Amino acid sequence: MSQRYFANWESLKAHPIPKWYEDCKLGIFIHWGIYSVPAFANPSWQLGEIPIEKDWYINNPYAEWYANSVRVGEGPTYEHHKKTYGLDFPYERFADMWKAEKWEPEKWAELFQKAGAKYVVLVTKHHDGFCLFPSRHTDFTSVQRGPMRDITGELSDAVKKTDMKMGLYYSGYLNWTFDDEPVFSKKNIETYCSPTYEYADFVYKQCMELIDTYKPSLFWNDVGWPKQGEEHLKHLLSHYYNTNRDAVVNDRFSGFYHGFLTKEYKSGIASREQKWEMCRGLGLSFGYNQMENRTNAISSRDLIALLVSTVANNGNLLINVGPKADGTIPDWQEELLLALGDWLKINGEAIYDTRITGRESLKLENAVAHFTGKEDSHYLMLTEAPKEAFTAFIPGLIKMPEALDSRVKVEASFENGGLRLAISARENDDPLAFRFQGPA
Repeated sequence: MSQRYFANWESLKAHPIPKWYEDCKLGIFIHWGIYSVPAFANPSWQLGEIPIEKDWYINNPYAEWYANSVRVGEGPTYEHHKKTYGLDFPYERFADMWKAEKWEPEKWAELFQKAGAKYVVLVTKHHDGFCLFPSRHTDFTSVQRGPMRDITGELSDAVKKTDMKMGLYYSGYLNWTFDDEPVFSKKNIETYCSPTYEYADFVYKQCMELIDTYKPSLFWNDVGWPKQGEEHLKHLLSHYYNTNRDAVVNDRFSGFYHGFLTKEYKSGIASREQKWEMCRGLGLSFGYNQMENRTNAISSRDLIALLVSTVANNGNLLINVGPKADGTIPDWQEELLLALGDWLKINGEAIYDTRITGRESLKLENAVAHFTGKEDSHYLMLTEAPKEAFTAFIPGLIKMPEALDSRVKVEASFENGGLRLAISARENDDPLAFRFQGPA
């Protein structure tokens, strides 16, 4: 008989990270909502890059925070809204302007597979309170406004026809339809969560709707969990785990509970001792931002390197796409996803189904070395390496490697208790991956 979970922390903490989540390594995050209509934010900083909280919220680079960035009453988004729509234009009116007229969920699923993703996480409700699913508890949904479609259901169906797992995001802590107070401080975030039992009950009921209706493999809560709902959370999680044995959750539950840890851009926790996940946009925003393009996006080289360094240190990468309001994914975002997928077609053996080894990532003279392993094979990956010919010495490595990309020309020799690689010039400076037998 399989283990049954009960509504107490001791029982819930016995739930393991499922093997599929350990194996898959790469997921696609999707932020798409009525904020995709104004699609505006100031491309300022990465989260965790500046210490002054007020400056962050006034210059917030997250387009999905548009409503809050207007509410703060100053800054680029406030000025843009005043000039473009007028201060008497309420955020909720964007719901009726969002048509999703070119959206084809099957095409999204096809693109995500080409990118090499093994799971997808859709934002079903962000902090603005607008739901991308039919709910018995609110009319502010994509079924009754805007697209007039069950976006969560349609995308879940498309993803489940593939080999990818489907996950759902829900903002459990913030819902700006319950509170008019603009967010100014992460340190004082408790100020912005509705303190009522009514709100905690609302969150619980909507999360149960999502879990029971769509049966997601992953549930990704954001910011925190209502304080008055701690007892609710125990029941929610035990129900989720008992109805889906391979379920997994993140750590944004106000310290009450965590599955895997999360890191967002430069903020959060990365740990070799516990499973974690890096999430970030391809640019500085999660929601589509018309002010962003390829020039202020991550490069394909750095995107691949981010995946490599994350996986080699016990993490998964959840990379975000921000579709336009019509349902199309910007060309520059698609190009980056396809570049990542092309690299994985050749080198994915060093990523998928692997685990970390006893060797931590190591800064070399001409590159950074990362290590993964599975069964009898181990892998060396080099990031930050030039495309010109170079050499790299890896101490303690005494096995002869084989490049996973046959186009990579390499000569290897043993010296001073380690391995020296001489790598010929190549067409690009993408990360390199090598296989060798035996321990790392």
